[in-house]
Amino acid sequence: MAKHNFSLPVARITFRCAPCSHTFKVAPAQVTDAPELEHHPFRYFASCPYCKNDVEQAPFEKSLFKAWKNATGPRTAEGKAATAANLQGHPTPEESLRTRFNAMRHGLAAKTATYFPAKPDGYAFCSGCTVDRDYCATQPACEKQTMLFMKTHAAFEQKDPRHLTGIFSGMQAATLAMVQQMLQTILADGVAIRNPEWFTDKEGNLKLAQFSDPQTGETTQIINIEAHPLLKPLAEFLSRNNMSMADLGMTPKIVDEKAQDMGQLKNAGDEREAVTDFMTQQANSLAALVDKMGKAKANAARDPVLIEYQRENGGGAA
Repeated sequence: MAKHNFSLPVARITFRCAPCSHTFKVAPAQVTDAPELEHHPFRYFASCPYCKNDVEQAPFEKSLFKAWKNATGPRTAEGKAATAANLQGHPTPEESLRTRFNAMRHGLAAKTATYFPAKPDGYAFCSGCTVDRDYCATQPACEKQTMLFMKTHAAFEQKDPRHLTGIFSGMQAATLAMVQQMLQTILADGVAIRNPEWFTDKEGNLKLAQFSDPQTGETTQIINIEAHPLLKPLAEFLSRNNMSMADLGMTPKIVDEKAQDMGQLKNAGDEREAVTDFMTQQANSLAALVDKMGKAKANAARDPVLIEYQRENGGGAA
């Protein structure tokens, strides 16, 4: 931004419309005095060209005005020298990574545009997107999808799946929520679905399939009983996400094996440590502990600081 006298109003202001998520820069329709704002004592208002709502200056531009007003830069020779010295050692490794990050982002935007060109509010996931719609319209590709492409590209290029941890954790949470909803639906509907059998006659009329008991003559509706259609997808979700009873270590066999292992002192192939050997080790450890306690007591008796303390407090020999 060009140097401006912030004691005077600015000709063009950036406005942000919260209801329709549009940002635009125009000449303000109304300017009011705001003496409480010391850095720039004015408030700006305009009408949104999209939804016609009255909006105020974008908050980020207010902060920029304050930063520009307070930014003077170094004026003395010492200050200018210190500023020049700040460039030494740069770019740092972190800055190099950030530069590469930005280069990847811009390079992959062209690839992402093949699948997800920038189309504000044109995709199903746009409803919850926080990216400014006007900014999105000026980009070659969807910002969110570009970030996803970039993280995936970096993970494969560096052979480091940790770059995708955040994405996979979100997917796993959504999968668990889906499994829970499927289970609740099955419990509410019942594991068996009963539907009456039917057919169409030669005239195309719908008929219910029934049979008559030859002895009693009673007519009974034929019912088709099927397993709930969500049972199979639920089982697939559980097995593919390692959420079965065996994967979680909750089968009776695994529980019994763990209970047996808890009573073992040591496993070394098929050989197990004898209880007598264990007791011998414990006895040796106790004997060593007694020896160490005796040495510690002897060292404390020779401690000059302790001896002086006891003499002053009447606890030792004069």
